[in-house]
Amino acid sequence: MTGRRHALRIGAGLAAVAFTRRAAAAPDTLAGAIAAFTGGAPATAGGVRLEVAALVDNGNTVPITVSVDEAPGRVESVAVFNERNPERDVVRFVFGPRASRVRASTRIRLATSQKLVAVARLSDGTFRSDTVDVVVTLAACIEGDGG
Repeated sequence: MTGRRHALRIGAGLAAVAFTRRAAAAPDTLAGAIAAFTGGAPATAGGVRLEVAALVDNGNTVPITVSVDEAPGRVESVAVFNERNPERDVVRFVFGPRASRVRASTRIRLATSQKLVAVARLSDGTFRSDTVDVVVTLAACIEGDGG
């Protein structure tokens, strides 16, 4: 019984450490999240297109599409960040050298009206970005509100 309790304590401790590290490492600002992705390098506006409706009726399911005006082999990844959701890092898309085009679509949740930023990492180490302001009329539920 002692060995089992010891193993449970170790498991709980590791889970707590992993959660604490993740919480401590998560940037709490939009600029901080983008800087973590770019390694502090600046992202030049242009070359990336973030398509999302400027006015969203329901923040629970917001369709977005991201595309990059570069050859598919030159784009390594694209990340989308938000300004006011609990988690700043919304989604990341990774494109391999055999990708036929650099375009991806998904649906996200938005807690409230806010700014979205898409940042593309190119193979030469540079970054391109696009920013869109989105107005949400019916906000999605946020952590801690019971929904």
